[in-house]
Amino acid sequence: MACDKIMLIRHAERPTPDKAFRGVDASGRKDKEALTVPGWRRAGALARFFAPLDGRFSQPGLETPKALYACKADARDPSLRPQLTLSPVADLIGLKMNCDFYRGEESALVAAVLAGEGPALISWKHDGAHLIANAILGDETTAPQGWPYGRYDVVWIFSRGRSGWTFSQAPQLLLAGDSPDPIG
Repeated sequence: MACDKIMLIRHAERPTPDKAFRGVDASGRKDKEALTVPGWRRAGALARFFAPLDGRFSQPGLETPKALYACKADARDPSLRPQLTLSPVADLIGLKMNCDFYRGEESALVAAVLAGEGPALISWKHDGAHLIANAILGDETTAPQGWPYGRYDVVWIFSRGRSGWTFSQAPQLLLAGDSPDPIG
């Protein structure tokens, strides 16, 4: 059966330009391609956000994913943040993460997600999120055409119904300072 629910998140917190927050790997060693400590906290919280113990989700439209996708790193763009963000989710629910697509291959990613099992959860970079949304929805007007640089705290939800795809947003509200507002 084709995927009828796609949830899209931006990877968790990255190092700040002023170096107030630096990236660290899972063992705490400095790594500029990894998450910051707040990013690791968000990644851990996302595991129960997408797989609640009681099966009740904190926001409407969410489901426990059956497929996980994260942006692939390469020499031009070595960030591991999309993969690290989903690693606690993958560990908790026992799924292998698909990391076959690079930034710039958003259309191919969407084709693979739509052909695969769902619900699907994608962790991507902020500058490609709108391209994923446009490929799912088939237009450039339904979803915001940008993801603010400083926002890590929202989920874009795409649900397929009888009349096509719908778009909604769910605030994560996992860490202090998370916004209840959607991306405009």
